[in-house]
Amino acid sequence: MKKLIYIVVVIAILGAIGFKLMSNKEQMAANAAVASIKSEAIPVTITEVVSAKLDKSFTAQGNFAPIQSLTLLSETQGQIKSVLKRKGDKVKAGELLAQVESNTMAADLATAQTNAEKAKRDLERFENLAAGDAITKRQLEDARLNAKSTEAQLVAARQRLTKTRITAPISGEINEIYVEVGSYLNPGTKLYDIVNVDKLKLKVKASESEVLLINKGDKVKVKADAGSGQEYEGTVTAIAAQADATLKFDVEVEVKNAANNNLRAGMYGTAFFDVADQRDAMLLPREAIVGSIQNPLVYVVKDGQASQRPVRVGVVTQDKVEILEGVQPGEQIVQSGQINLREGMKVTVLK
Repeated sequence: MKKLIYIVVVIAILGAIGFKLMSNKEQMAANAAVASIKSEAIPVTITEVVSAKLDKSFTAQGNFAPIQSLTLLSETQGQIKSVLKRKGDKVKAGELLAQVESNTMAADLATAQTNAEKAKRDLERFENLAAGDAITKRQLEDARLNAKSTEAQLVAARQRLTKTRITAPISGEINEIYVEVGSYLNPGTKLYDIVNVDKLKLKVKASESEVLLINKGDKVKVKADAGSGQEYEGTVTAIAAQADATLKFDVEVEVKNAANNNLRAGMYGTAFFDVADQRDAMLLPREAIVGSIQNPLVYVVKDGQASQRPVRVGVVTQDKVEILEGVQPGEQIVQSGQINLREGMKVTVLK
């Protein structure tokens, strides 16, 4: 039995050694393949960072927000009798949206009206009596206080009845409705979301150098990223006095919507800030950038080898990218052929 166990142990040890040798062989083969790739020069075309004049004009992207937006809450209590406006309907300020059952409120108003009229007649009678010293000053004062109290109760009763008519506080479009006929309301119950998109605010961010180039009242060209290329005229209405954590400044551009309100709140938009001035800039062809504009890299060629280097970009045009940091004028940058490149690979420059 022991002999059998020894044989099994020996076989297991030999199997482990064989597996290890096979793994090492595969690893060596992989390393050899990588070395073979690295030893083979990848053909690329190169370019250089060049200094040039660049317009100080710039673009900024952001989201459209409604010029007005609110959630309408109930100011009364009772059961909804009718709903006149629903989701998607356009409304004007003061237009009736829904009607709450008002019989009780109407009865309260009638009672308050009667009490106020009686108190008014009583005050007139007491003033006549006071002229002849037929009542005390205290009685006259009580009559005056009662008249004021009943008048205040009448005003309150009128307001309660008025609030059973739920009207739109602003013009706009019903974005959401939260009640139906038969719903019972309490003060504070959510009724409607109303959004006014006749005008919108495009909220963008500008860098510290860009924010110095704009002023409130400046005219700006605006396009919706999802649109068909239609251009709108915007006006700068607000510029933040303090930068955020990324050293960007909030800028609001007010835009008048088209007649069919095809701009919608939440859409992405681009604002074009036209500045009649130029500045010095370092530029690279856009195709030299590897990865996204948010996390850009370039391949720098030195002594026949390519190495990755992160860069910081500024203005991006149709075919050029402004380089703010990362490379210097005169350095050789891979313009095409990056798809086959890895860090430290040899390259051969195509003419």
